[in-house]
Amino acid sequence: MVSAPQITDSTAEQRRAYIKERFPCIADCDMCGLCKAFHGKDAEVAYADYIDGNRSFSEVSADYK
Repeated sequence: MVSAPQITDSTAEQRRAYIKERFPCIADCDMCGLCKAFHGKDAEVAYADYIDGNRSFSEVSADYK
């Protein structure tokens, strides 16, 4: 998988598309576990600060380690 787009070199839509591709919802929570990892949040909600350009991908990811 390609690295997360840098905030300075991408648009919000490009960052949103990256998050959707990186963390796809497969509609089977028992098998996937993403919702649990993001404390019940959708990936777009969990990474909203990254998508909006307020924090880097790695900064937001650190919140969920």
